[in-house]
Amino acid sequence: MPFKSGFVTIIGRPNVGKSTLLNRLVGEKIAIMSDKPQTTRHKITAMYNDDDSQIVFVDTPGIHKPKSKLGDYMVSSAKSAVKDVDVVILMMDHSSKIGPGDQYLLDFIKESGVEVILVINKTDLLKPEEFKRLFEMYGQFDFIKKILGMSATMGRGIEDLMEAIKNELPEGPPYYPTDHLTDQTERTIVGEIIREKVLMYLEDEIPHGVAVEIQSMKLRPDKPIYDIEADIVCEKKSHKGIIIGKEGRKLKGIGKSARQDIELFLDSKVNLQLWVKVREGWRDNQNFLNNIGYKD
Repeated sequence: MPFKSGFVTIIGRPNVGKSTLLNRLVGEKIAIMSDKPQTTRHKITAMYNDDDSQIVFVDTPGIHKPKSKLGDYMVSSAKSAVKDVDVVILMMDHSSKIGPGDQYLLDFIKESGVEVILVINKTDLLKPEEFKRLFEMYGQFDFIKKILGMSATMGRGIEDLMEAIKNELPEGPPYYPTDHLTDQTERTIVGEIIREKVLMYLEDEIPHGVAVEIQSMKLRPDKPIYDIEADIVCEKKSHKGIIIGKEGRKLKGIGKSARQDIELFLDSKVNLQLWVKVREGWRDNQNFLNNIGYKD
């Protein structure tokens, strides 16, 4: 059987399950997940390898109408990811209607001139006749070459999607060593793990205004222990108090949960120190955005 390799972009609106799908496809937790919209901010690359293929998946921030420079970066990053790839997966949720945000995304794909495999997520919540209506509704778009149902959380439909992807890939050698899992740096992943735990502990109105800046990350020369210092950056003084919580309990919970996941990721003991800092308007501060990795 000839070896196949190629690049596959996953694109969709915020909070439709793209990161859950990516983690399912590669069999490892690469992208952070939460039920908050716009959780993914970076374009994340992860590699799937088996005996006859290497698939380089690109998970993207959800496409939405941006309201800040951070939003501009996220949408630009997502839109650029459909260029020069072998397969584009468009992920939609199980909504019975095409809303304004969905139409915005469909119009973008049409203008881009690419064909897509449409994945309708959360089909475990649909009756067969409801899925049939969705199939017919999306079947009217000529740039959608295949429609698949899926439950990314439950892992249903993964094999069918992998088969559809491999059918589209060209023959060719691997692009990366087969033991590589992602192009993300350790510092970036550690920062994202911390931000995931912040999202878990915070109320709905705050997450968009929170970033994580790794100040230092060093492995002790005499012991297998990482010393990590990080700032949780928020936009308002009132948010700082909420993040810290009464008697510091919320920040302690964030730190404990983050440390456990970071230790699993680094396969090492971790001494994690977190501080909460206020930086008003950071989402529109280009220099700060550059410093924390949000740059083209």
